[in-house]
Amino acid sequence: MREADILERIGKELGQVHKLLHGRRLLLQMGDDAALLAPEPGCETLLTCDWFLEGTHFLRNKHRPDSVGWKCLARAVSDIAAMGGSPLCFLLSLALPESCNSRWLGQFLTGLRRGARHFGVELAGGDTTRSRRILISITVVGEVLRGQAVRRSGARPGDFIYVSGRLGEARLGFELLRKGSCRIPGASAALRKHLYPVPRIELGRQLAEQHLVTAMIDVSDGLSTDLYHICQASGTGARVDARKIPLPRLPSSRSLQFNPLQLALHGGDDYELLFTVPRRLARELLDAYQDLLLTKIGEVTRSKEILLEDGNRLRSLIPGGWDPFVR
Repeated sequence: MREADILERIGKELGQVHKLLHGRRLLLQMGDDAALLAPEPGCETLLTCDWFLEGTHFLRNKHRPDSVGWKCLARAVSDIAAMGGSPLCFLLSLALPESCNSRWLGQFLTGLRRGARHFGVELAGGDTTRSRRILISITVVGEVLRGQAVRRSGARPGDFIYVSGRLGEARLGFELLRKGSCRIPGASAALRKHLYPVPRIELGRQLAEQHLVTAMIDVSDGLSTDLYHICQASGTGARVDARKIPLPRLPSSRSLQFNPLQLALHGGDDYELLFTVPRRLARELLDAYQDLLLTKIGEVTRSKEILLEDGNRLRSLIPGGWDPFVR
């Protein structure tokens, strides 16, 4: 495939999203030196980027190309959700090896198009080149109402710590995929969470607009690591009750041994939201989101230490989640 062929293929596949979304602010997208975006009055711009690398974030012989397309976009969009924003458009930088054929590219773009449609974002442009491995970089542009962006640094002692959904399911899905255990009973939910994660865009935006949270982050690196990020930025500590963490549901197979608490604490890749709520707003939060699984797992403390209460034991919770420089 020549670069012109790849660009034409991308434009053909992702241009359909543009027609579906009627881009009211993306005035000029693919085909020129740069995209042209009209800012919305009363909003601030959010910018984020994310790598998705073969051999590091996905395995070509294990992960379906369409799931790679979906997930590389979902990961970056989740960062916008974590600040209470709405994603608008994205840039795609794609490096492909000679061994990557037209069929792989087509399925990848199908997954990317489905993700773009589902998340409500448009392709604004990007770049392509040749590489020894598949390298994907996604940059997402989003917006948030002026003054309403939720940061990591707002947690205060006494705030309750909440998490959406279940933690550890995505890592469980990866382990099942890696072991070739995809067909065992009960595996489908974990596999879906790993392959096709859905960022909490609406939840993040509503929490920000209703001023219910003081700090927020998406659970991408793992609860132990992402809670550490909030505490570091806020200058606080935390105390977490292991019995309250919403754990993954393990498939019914005696041949597979998993520790659900370890998956939840350190697995990462869930793209749920971890956030802190003032005590006085806790009831309002639960009343507003009765249909969602929102779980209070602990409390922000004045101490700089993060502690895990596990039965009768109280121990330090050391960040043990994803770190690309520690393998």
